Amino acid sequence: MNRRRFLTVSAAALAFPQGAAASAAEARWQGAALGAPASVILAGIDQTEARPVFARLEMALDRLEGIFSLYRPESALSLLNRDGRLQAPPPEMLEVLSTAGTLHDGSEGAFDPTVQPLWQALATGGDAEAAQTLVGWNRVRLDTKEIRLARPGMALTLNGIAQGYVTDRIAALLRREGFGNVVVDIGEIAASGTRPGGAPWQAGISDVSGRVVHRVALRDRALATSAPQGTLLRGGRGHILDPGGAAPRQSLVAVSAQSAMLADGLSTTLCLLDARQGQALAARCGDARIEFIAGI
Repeated sequence: MNRRRFLTVSAAALAFPQGAAASAAEARWQGAALGAPASVILAGIDQTEARPVFARLEMALDRLEGIFSLYRPESALSLLNRDGRLQAPPPEMLEVLSTAGTLHDGSEGAFDPTVQPLWQALATGGDAEAAQTLVGWNRVRLDTKEIRLARPGMALTLNGIAQGYVTDRIAALLRREGFGNVVVDIGEIAASGTRPGGAPWQAGISDVSGRVVHRVALRDRALATSAPQGTLLRGGRGHILDPGGAAPRQSLVAVSAQSAMLADGLSTTLCLLDARQGQALAARCGDARIEFIAGI
């Protein structure tokens, strides 16, 4: 059960023009990141020339997986969830948790990475009532020396924000490599420069049925999409959980921003807020923009 797999295949499908893209030099990488398919498109270079670049990309992804993956038992996040503490936490994790805390405060607690025990209980048929007592961002202590979870059994999920952060890091790596026309799709999309011919990249936003409901032009901007019913837990409950147990307020949200991490976190959060609250939160988040929103 994975929110990102749905978004990568459906809600983040890219649309390209006929003719121009096919005739221009273009290299594509496909693989996996954080348990789901991922892809990168580099304009202006062929597949053979791109091989060493893609090798460095894979090394960077592997290192970030070693921090944020819930699938790797020895990742920094898995060790924190297992032991309830993580000494000398990676700066990347502290950066993501800092933004998570900002979104938590800005949403009056709707965004809360400590819902992982509740998610696990609902996904496996466990004791959701007992798991609910383990939810609470105010019980997370963090600084550069240590991250500590105050109660045994607490755990974090960063699936609503880490994909965006990894997308940002890979996009930055490719910029340092000298590539100005790039699309990175790691659950969220970061598009730099233009496609062949000078037009912006185009991203299609799909609903849970796979129907494209809106298209967004992207240039030096990121796009993230969240849909609670994109993945269903037992009993038909959507995978985006309010820490207090309330039902999601939106069925589909797409947010763009210069930062994929911010777009990712906001799109997740706005699923749990009413339209007025969501607009107010997005307005406080710099250049963030709600591209599409559909209520339940």
